[in-house]
Amino acid sequence: MAVTGQPCTVPSDVPIEHLLRELTPQVLGIVVRRFRDFAAAEDAVQEASLAAAMQWPREGTPENPRAWLTQVAFRRMADHIRSESARRRRESELAQAAHAVDHTPESTFIETAPQEDDTLILLFMCCHPALTPASAIALTLRAVGGLTTAEIAHAFLVPEPTMAQRISRAKQSIKNSGMGFQLPSAEERAQRVRAVLHVLYLIFNEGYTSSAGPDLRRADLSHEAMRLTRIVHHLQPPNQPEGTEVAGLLALMLLTDARRLARTGVEGELIPLAQQDRALWDRQQIAEGVALISATLPKGSVGPYQLQAAIAAVHDEAARAEDTDWPQILALYELLKRMSNNPMVALSHAIAAAMVHGATKGLELLDALKADARIADHHRLDAVQAHLLELAGDRQGAITHYRAAASKTGSLPERNYLLTQAARLSSELQN
Repeated sequence: MAVTGQPCTVPSDVPIEHLLRELTPQVLGIVVRRFRDFAAAEDAVQEASLAAAMQWPREGTPENPRAWLTQVAFRRMADHIRSESARRRRESELAQAAHAVDHTPESTFIETAPQEDDTLILLFMCCHPALTPASAIALTLRAVGGLTTAEIAHAFLVPEPTMAQRISRAKQSIKNSGMGFQLPSAEERAQRVRAVLHVLYLIFNEGYTSSAGPDLRRADLSHEAMRLTRIVHHLQPPNQPEGTEVAGLLALMLLTDARRLARTGVEGELIPLAQQDRALWDRQQIAEGVALISATLPKGSVGPYQLQAAIAAVHDEAARAEDTDWPQILALYELLKRMSNNPMVALSHAIAAAMVHGATKGLELLDALKADARIADHHRLDAVQAHLLELAGDRQGAITHYRAAASKTGSLPERNYLLTQAARLSSELQN
């Protein structure tokens, strides 16, 4: 999609939903630059997108859809400004802007184009440190991803009014912060990029393995996270430290998502990595991810996402589960543990240690994690404990922990898998 000053035209076969998601941050950038009010501009662009979703299927996609959306959003802003002016009588500057919109030639909208950094600026705003991760995720998906509030609420299994309030509070926080529509300073940029990547990582993880609900994954979330990460990767200088981590995150997403078709059976049941049909893995996506991480690692300044991508690449390059280079994976987790105080990393490190040194070693490492309040009640700790106990020959202990893990997860496919493992071991004990 063009982000230059040329009119925006698109092939006629592009689905309207995809087109609107592509254009949302571009149009929002134009409107925020013009009116300097992120909250109101975001509402105006959402209304323009909803109007397009209703009108374009009936009347056809306009020749320049970005100009169409921009014009509608400008007029929504004009209506908003007039309403605010009438109510408070102190918006003379904004009232003049509304008057200007009413007298703006249509050609202005056709030639108006966003600057290339607008999407990145919007991501920085939506992932501002003042916002909670939940608020940042919701606002990013709406303002930059182009999802409706209803779509976001459905994805996270919360009522639409609850999600609307979350988004509204997030926009109010941005307004109260007084931040301008511009890229952060060089000093702030690295920290802010890390915040953006963390939000995109959380969105991808929730899509790839849903924390609750009947489905193991929500493809719309994981695909949207990958799309946005591609945009950041395109806009971020590749030789900067934060640029290599952007590449690392994109590679991690590609290499992980490549296994998506093999992760579930015909009835949606979970299939663990070791039992997956690797013929179903997306080899083209794996090749792209491997090439990306291979080109990034030699540049130095290796970060957590690059290491996780390297681990995913080792898994994906193994033709069979038994061909997996577990010593290399263990070495990578050793590096990652030194870099990140994350209990999930320590949990994965324990699994790798068990695969290299035996189940007893893995169980010893798990004992240390039981005192960590961040993970002590998490279902994954019980699930890994059960798996390692089974490998060690303690089937009764494994049954106990499989059942405990099942009681703690909100994901129905995960719960069913864990209970199935417990039932299988119980049957073996009785025979």
